[in-house]
Amino acid sequence: MASTQQLKGRITSVKNTRQITKAMELVSASKMRKSQEYAIRSRAYRRLAKHILTRISETINISRHPLYKQRKINRRLYVVVTSDRGLAGAYNSNVLKRFTLNLKEDRANEIESSVILVGKKGVSVVSKIKDINVIAAYENFREQPTPNDIRPLLTTIIEQYKTAKTDSVEVIYTDYISSVNQQVKIDKILPAVFKKSDTSSNLGDVIVEPSPKVVLEQVTERLVEAQLTQDLLESQASEQSMRMMAMKNATDNANELVDDLTLEFNSARQAAITQELAEITGGAEAMN
Repeated sequence: MASTQQLKGRITSVKNTRQITKAMELVSASKMRKSQEYAIRSRAYRRLAKHILTRISETINISRHPLYKQRKINRRLYVVVTSDRGLAGAYNSNVLKRFTLNLKEDRANEIESSVILVGKKGVSVVSKIKDINVIAAYENFREQPTPNDIRPLLTTIIEQYKTAKTDSVEVIYTDYISSVNQQVKIDKILPAVFKKSDTSSNLGDVIVEPSPKVVLEQVTERLVEAQLTQDLLESQASEQSMRMMAMKNATDNANELVDDLTLEFNSARQAAITQELAEITGGAEAMN
C-alpha cells in the first residue's frame, strides 16, 4: 500500500487535472453551441441553392460545363477534414480511418488517389502514408470560416477538376446530427450533379435573368462553395461536441479516481493510527 504522503500527492494531482478538464468542457460546450447554430442555420441555404440550380439545369444542356463533365474515374481527390487540436475523442481517428479504407479500395481498383488536408492532425498522420500525393494542406481555419478563408481551398479544388488532374472530388467530414451523435460522411462535390430529390421544394415558376445559361455559369462555383462551407461547419460542430464529451468523461473519471484515492488514503491513515496505537500499547505492556 502506498504511503499517505504519496496518496495525498496523487489526490492533489488528479484534482488539478480535473479543474483543467472541467474548464475545457465548459469552453467546448460554449463553442459547440455557436458552431451548432452556424451549421444548422446554413443547411437551408445549401438545400435551396441545390433546388434552384436543379431547376435551371433542367432547362439547358449542362454537359459541356467544365464542372459538370462526367469522366471515368481514374484519379480521385479527397478533401480530408480534421482538427488542429487534439483531446477530441475519436473525432480525428474516425475520419482518418474512413480515408484509409477508401484509399485501400482505390488502390485495389487501380485508381490514383490524391488528398487535400484540412487540419494539423490530418497532416501529421497522412504524411506518414507511403505513396500518397498530398496536393495541399490548410491549417488554423476559423471556427466559422468566411468566403475569403474558403477561397484558396475552393480555387485549388476547381483548378484540379477543370484541368482534368482529377475525375472526382470527395470531402470526408464529420456530419453533426446531435450533441451525442456524429457520423463520418463523404460528400461528392465534383462533378456537380443534381438529383430529382433536390427539386422537392415547391419553388413555383422560376424566372431567370438574364438567362439560365449565364446564371448557371456564374452560380455553379457558389454551389460548390456552399457545399464545402457546410461540410466545414458540420465538422466544426462535431469536433466541439466530441471534445466536450471527451472532457466530460475525463472529469467524471477524475471524480471517481479522487474518491477511490481518498478511500485508500483514509484506509492507509487508519492503518497507520492503528499501528501506532498497537506500538504504544505494546510498549506500555513491556514496561509493566
